[in-house]
Amino acid sequence: MRLIALPLLTLASLCLAADAPTHKTTKAEVEKWYTSLSNWGRWGKADELGTYNLITDAKRKEAAGLVKDGVSVSMAHNVLKEKAPDNPEPFQHKMTYTGAKPNGDWFMDEYAVSFHGLAHTHMDAISHTSYQGKMYNGFSQLDVTEKGAKELGITGFKNGIFTRAILMDIPRLKGLPYLEPGTAIFPEDLEAWEKKAGVKVGSGDVVLIRTGRWARRAAKGAWDTSVVAGLHASCVPWLKERNVAIAGSDAALDVLPSQVTGVVQPVHQVLLVAMGMPIFDNLDLEQVSAEAAKRNRFAFLVTAAPLAVQGGTGSPLNPIAVF
Repeated sequence: MRLIALPLLTLASLCLAADAPTHKTTKAEVEKWYTSLSNWGRWGKADELGTYNLITDAKRKEAAGLVKDGVSVSMAHNVLKEKAPDNPEPFQHKMTYTGAKPNGDWFMDEYAVSFHGLAHTHMDAISHTSYQGKMYNGFSQLDVTEKGAKELGITGFKNGIFTRAILMDIPRLKGLPYLEPGTAIFPEDLEAWEKKAGVKVGSGDVVLIRTGRWARRAAKGAWDTSVVAGLHASCVPWLKERNVAIAGSDAALDVLPSQVTGVVQPVHQVLLVAMGMPIFDNLDLEQVSAEAAKRNRFAFLVTAAPLAVQGGTGSPLNPIAVF
């Protein structure tokens, strides 16, 4: 994630932060997690799939049984084509043949997108980041070259994600339409949501964190997303303890600023490097939130598949929830 200049927090976000629990996570603690929470070698020295391994055949069969109504909901936000404070690199859509200038009877177009960042819905492959020169399972950062990632690339997931997802709707937990930028989500919030929703996160699940980012954007307009609501670093051990397969949110997953001095995105880095956990960024969870609330059912089947780009460190994504 490329971050830009940090604006002043709003009064509302400061008030929310004042009411929130305090978790004094330090850079030293985060650095220890690269060892204490590591999955290196758990699935073998050559493993390139990390926590995706937790989505077993049995887990997929169990997830298929969650489909009761047959209703499907996209969790991808429509691509942002206009430059905005939260979209410095807009999605590019160029028509090469149109009705006015057809290629025979055919119409054609081209797409171009720099998808990493806080605008476009995408999946981070495990090769998206490194720590002290090493990626997950000890692979060298030097193995990511101009040709792409030699190991840990996005094609490792081209058979798709098919498992149980649990929506953790934190604004709904707090009786709010959305969280204000800079609001941190703590482990006790996740556990309070489990109790409220009557679900418990388990092995092989995809955890989806709704902050209401897109609802706030619709209400108040785009803002500088160097300040967003998200998970506090103290949630990382919780995700490891629950054996989560993939984590995602409607923003950057991490709260920004991180509230850990000297570490910009501790959640992203520890999940990807130490635990080998892929991440979904910039999901649009507004419709799925409404559908889940209507049914009072916050666990559902999720399916998704990235583009099979050899060496890619991620991919645009359109995950589907099925109730």
